[in-house]
Amino acid sequence: MRPAWRGRGGTMFHVNHEPGAEIHHTDPFAVPRGQRSPVRRLRGRLATPVTLWTAPGPAGLTVSSTLVAEGEPDRLLGLIDPESDLWAAVEEANRFAVTLLGPPHRQLADRFAGLFPAPGGLFATGEWVDTSHGPVPGDAGGWVGCRLDSARECGWGLLVEATIETVELTEETSPLLHFRGRYHELPA
Repeated sequence: MRPAWRGRGGTMFHVNHEPGAEIHHTDPFAVPRGQRSPVRRLRGRLATPVTLWTAPGPAGLTVSSTLVAEGEPDRLLGLIDPESDLWAAVEEANRFAVTLLGPPHRQLADRFAGLFPAPGGLFATGEWVDTSHGPVPGDAGGWVGCRLDSARECGWGLLVEATIETVELTEETSPLLHFRGRYHELPA
């Protein structure tokens, strides 16, 4: 069972209100250090941009494995959860939007990753702009609209390949990065 909340800085905690209860300052469900997969540890050491993928429906998912391949046509690739609501919506609509997230979007990223409560649904809070590719946060520095080309199993994920149809860059913003299980920002 995945915990519903991670504390600031990525430290997970659990509160038990029974007498004699303890608060865990580490993840009690974590795999012991000596038993962790070296590939998972390698992946954790690769700093990646945090993006939000959305599709008409609406559905959305935080994704930190996104790559842009410039060419004719320009392409976007990413690894997503094949069992996610996002994937079902992308398959149905054959299109999706990818939003570049910045440091102010930490809570938004956690909400769409299932790590932060979403009373009323994922899109219930914040300002959203409806696009033909899916809703995008109104305060995002940019987003791209993509047409689904193909998808195939890749590891435990789904490798999605798409053609970039629309690019909207509103302002130069600092990216939100994911590195070693935590969010980071570029120095100012």
